[in-house]
This record gives sequence, structure tokens and C-alpha cells, in this order.
Amino acid sequence: MYEQIASNINRTRLLMGLFIALVALLGYVFGEMSGAGWSGLVIALIIAVAMSFASYYYSDQIVLSVSRARPVTKEEHPYLWNTVEGLAIAAGIPAPKPYIIDDTAMNAFATGRDPEHAAIVVTTGLLSKLNRQELEGVIAHEMSHIRNRDILLASVTAVLVGVAALLSDWMLRSFWWGGTRRRRDRDGAGQAGALIAVIALVLAILAPVAAQLIRFAISRKREFLADADGALLTRYPAGLADALEKIARDTEPLEAANRATAHLYIVNPFKDAGRRVSYLYSTHPPIEERIARLRSM
Repeated sequence: MYEQIASNINRTRLLMGLFIALVALLGYVFGEMSGAGWSGLVIALIIAVAMSFASYYYSDQIVLSVSRARPVTKEEHPYLWNTVEGLAIAAGIPAPKPYIIDDTAMNAFATGRDPEHAAIVVTTGLLSKLNRQELEGVIAHEMSHIRNRDILLASVTAVLVGVAALLSDWMLRSFWWGGTRRRRDRDGAGQAGALIAVIALVLAILAPVAAQLIRFAISRKREFLADADGALLTRYPAGLADALEKIARDTEPLEAANRATAHLYIVNPFKDAGRRVSYLYSTHPPIEERIARLRSM
């Protein structure tokens, strides 16, 4: 269990390092092509951070509203409240606010920019179809996302994707309007300038795709980490494994889900996603692999 947690953390760090290196390389090439130096990267970073600021601070309320989640009282669902409070104590964080989605499909997610402003959302279907140990496994998984600040990590990766997209768009526009040609003519770069232009064109086309692929890979690693960390909280990996099996067998789609919020859920709420979406473009690992890892703990 501890080995899986350490492995997922190290792989996340490696992916983040590759992500930052890709954006830095893109910024350097853009600077060479435009003559702006590193200022292009700085400008793109400022724009991306500004675009993500509102999302980071207000996305939890937006997500709760879009998902039609409502706060639940302790009198209405005392066991859910007690489970959230108990696992929060075990995790060493403030208790997140419990929310309910009135839907018979089985799913759950966590949201909030930090442990002090967090919420855990479960469907009524999940509450009615899971037993006590399975529900604890799901809540522990979501609690681990909050404790590990995965919402913050997702915001950082979104900023990096935004920077890569902006720089790529600027470079492609520069090629379109002939700005790079004028730059090469002015500097007399010759073959070196032509080589940089080719590299810039390839990066401008491929970098946004590569950035998204790295972002999805980080998301999958965080799911594995939340599984292992959640199992560590409950000391019973089979509880979450059994819950995932039940959720996987549930064929009912979640009506409140949409493409913008699907990555938040413990299992992709679109039941046909596994057949249509390539693993590389998926925010969730295959559920069979998640279950197998939990069974092996």
C-alpha cells in the first residue's frame, strides 16, 4: 500500500516536471522566433493564471450548482455525516460539507480549492446501494483527493495547458502572417534560423496535444493515489474495491453529469466512455486495473 502511494507521488512529480519543461521549451522557441525573449512565456503565464483564478476560487460553487447537488442535514443522513466527520479526523483535515445529488445512479466526487473549503458529493443511489464498508471506501477516496489538494494540482495543470495553447496559437499566427520570416531575414540566421522555424512549427502543432495528454496522465495517477490513500484511511482496501465493482456494474447514467464535470467523479459517469475514449485521452484509469490494485494490497 505504502509502495503504491510513493510510486504514484513520484510519477506525478515526473509528469509535472515534463509538463513544465515542455512549456518552458515552447516559451523559449517562441521567444527565439518572435524576438521577444522570455517575455512571451511570461505574458502567456499571466494570461493563463488570470483565466484560472476565477475557476480556482469559484468552481466549487459552480460545480455544485451544475450538478444539482444540495446540502444534506445530519438529521436527514446521520450515517453519511458521521462517516465524513470520522474519516476527516483520520485524515487530519476539517470535515468537508456533505452534499447529495438526487439521482439513482451510483457516483460521488469531491470539490473545493482547499481542505477548509471542501465538499463531498454523493448520489442517493450510492447511499442506497452500498453497504457501510463500501460507502466508507468511497468517502475515503474523495477525502484523499481533498487532503492531497488534487483540485489545486488540477488548477496548476490547467494553467500550464492554457500557457501551451496560447503560445502555440501565437506561433501559428506568427507563421501565418509571416512574422517569423521577417525575424529570420532581419537577423540573418540562415540555416540555424530555418531549423528553429521548423522546430517552432512542430511544437506549435504538437505541444497543445502533448500538454493535454500529460494533464490526463496526471489525473489518472491522482486517481490511483486517491484509491491507495483512501484504503490507508479505512485500513480496508476491499471496501473500495467492492464499491467500484458495484458502480461499474451499474448501467444507469448520471443525468446531472456533463463533459465539464465528468473528470471529478470517482468513476466516469458516462457509461460508454470506456468503449469510445482512448486510454491516453481518459482522465480515469481502467476501473478493472483500479480494482486489481486494491485487491493486491
